[in-house]
Amino acid sequence: MRYRKLGRTGLEVSEIGFGGEWLERHTGEEGVRMLQHAHDRGINIVDCWMADPKSRDIIGEGIEDCRESWYVQGHIGSTWQGGQYVRTRDLDYVKPAFEDLLQRTGHGYVDLGMIHYVDAMEDWTNIQRSGYLDYVFDLHEKGTIRHIGLSTHNPRIAKLAAQTGFIEMLLFSINPAFDMKPASENLETMFADYNGNYAGIDHERAELYQLCETENVGITVMKGFFGGRLLQESTSPFGAAFTPVQLLHYALTRPAVASVMCGFDTVEQIDAALAYETADENAKDYASVIASAPLHAYSGQCVYCGHCKPCPEGLDIAMINKFYDLACAQNEIPSSVRAHYLALGTHASSCVACHGCESRCPFHVKVAERMKKAAECFGV
Repeated sequence: MRYRKLGRTGLEVSEIGFGGEWLERHTGEEGVRMLQHAHDRGINIVDCWMADPKSRDIIGEGIEDCRESWYVQGHIGSTWQGGQYVRTRDLDYVKPAFEDLLQRTGHGYVDLGMIHYVDAMEDWTNIQRSGYLDYVFDLHEKGTIRHIGLSTHNPRIAKLAAQTGFIEMLLFSINPAFDMKPASENLETMFADYNGNYAGIDHERAELYQLCETENVGITVMKGFFGGRLLQESTSPFGAAFTPVQLLHYALTRPAVASVMCGFDTVEQIDAALAYETADENAKDYASVIASAPLHAYSGQCVYCGHCKPCPEGLDIAMINKFYDLACAQNEIPSSVRAHYLALGTHASSCVACHGCESRCPFHVKVAERMKKAAECFGV
């Protein structure tokens, strides 16, 4: 298992995480077995947005004997009312629900205290003026939550959160289909009018990933498989099916992403996701699927897929493109981006414009032109 630093939290989290959303439909024994198997295979981060007691009990029992080696994303505002999940900012419900989470998952703290599910601008605005945020700050000051995070599907909200200075990480929905769609406050209707006529990665989503990278705000990923829709040709908005490994690689090649929280139903599904850790480049190749799909619109846009390899001059073209995009997103090149670029063994100025990489690019990116611009941007 490979581990990545989750932004400025400093936590080293596994690339593959455990999304607990399907635990409720399993027996306690089955759920605990899945968590223990995941831990044995190196997974060390679990998301618990669920409010139902059963799921929380399973997570608590599953990590009980090794709590210190797990990082828990616990959501503040996910409540259980009358036998149903309710998202709320009402502290009369928020406080007992979060105290219940602490009690059921054990040890009296969570590593990542998540401001739960903010997709609407009105909700975001109201939170700033409420006792809800004061409660989050109080939990953080007491050490009950070690770091403050926020979950959202809306890149506009995510960008605002990343700029607050106090939100250290995000739980955000990332997959190739979502990345082509503009911001929405309603996830359920996001693909109601899908016709495939979108121009590559939506600019607000690209800006979000760049902002998080430069601000050192880590991202854990939800909806990586689009609820399974991207795994089947009949339900994929692209008209083509991806594999779990391809979708994991897509998410993990976005700037600032540290871990993908996968929803697991079986031990076999855990192993299928963990196959990513030993997969070769051909198995990880999501770009060929997008480029050959009947519905796609990524032409001319670098998605950092690495098809351009190998370069006769030794350039890591995908990384140079990523750092160049990060630099262009700011009025001044962030010092961290410049340092990472300079740390590359070979720089864009070494490009001899042979165009061999362009012949391999599925999206017809003008690589030589971008290398020239990157060299001018960084001065080397």
